[in-house]
Amino acid sequence: MLRYMLRRLVYTLGTLAAVSVVAFLVIQLPPGDFLTSFSAKFAEQGGSLDNDSLTALKLRYGLDQPWYVQYWLWISGILFRGDFGESFEWNKPVSELMWDRFGLTVLLSGVTLVVTWLVALPIGIYSAVRRYSWLDYVVTFLGFLGLAIPSFLLALALMYVFSRYFGMNVSGLFSPDYVNAPWSLARVGDLAMHLWLPVFVLATHGTAALIRVMRANLIDELYKPYVQTARANGLGEAELLFKYPVRVALNPFISTIGWVLPNLVSGAIVTSVVMSLPTAGPLLLSALLAQDMYLAGSFILMLSVLTVIGTLISDLLLAWLDPRVRYA
Repeated sequence: MLRYMLRRLVYTLGTLAAVSVVAFLVIQLPPGDFLTSFSAKFAEQGGSLDNDSLTALKLRYGLDQPWYVQYWLWISGILFRGDFGESFEWNKPVSELMWDRFGLTVLLSGVTLVVTWLVALPIGIYSAVRRYSWLDYVVTFLGFLGLAIPSFLLALALMYVFSRYFGMNVSGLFSPDYVNAPWSLARVGDLAMHLWLPVFVLATHGTAALIRVMRANLIDELYKPYVQTARANGLGEAELLFKYPVRVALNPFISTIGWVLPNLVSGAIVTSVVMSLPTAGPLLLSALLAQDMYLAGSFILMLSVLTVIGTLISDLLLAWLDPRVRYA
């Protein structure tokens, strides 16, 4: 087990190094740079930038250097000084913009993951053990419905219902009085009052999918010879169920840890925009459209780092849960 962990850690470090290069290259693929977009936007507003101003900006941000020099300046600043660079569009340090959004994104992602598991796990087990019962048919129907309805459409429908018929302000994660307020117990309570709807919307699709996966995997395990052998040896049904087949069927749940946060950021951007959520997704989209290279690159890097770390945690948990993974 220790050798497996060390090997995975070495792979993780190599992957992180490669990911940082790819993240920086991806944001430089579109033609032009931030100054091109900035000049065009400035011209649309009736102004213009002279060559001296453009040259000064290029020197300030190192945009006149080759990409590998820019990459080294960026990554060395992150590693040695914790400096993610300056956001061109916002004219603020990237870290100031990023950490606040990432904190709320991680919170929303974690609560969504817990809710998804708490709902999908027992329902999936019941549907497998009592398959073709009336509740199984109901769960199957709701599962297909949850998979078919886009998250942003569900968000729009729920926001309309609660606003129109209950007079509730359900957009965003804070009331207007607490958007820019310092953290306090009152602001935490306000966040909790607004958190349930985004969690419900974002957890619907994942819960429906995991219920189907858990049901299918558990049905496949319930009729394998080792279950029949354990039952013949007198093991009780409840103990047999949770000791062997459920443990094996949990593999898909564990393996999803690595992509929960990236999927919430990249896959729920439209939902975040619709619900006015102050998460990382809308800010990342804005940075990519404006070619704000340091802000976009830092977001992509952090998402990649969290994905790699989440995958490492998934692999270690799978190795602990299922010895076949470790020995393979």
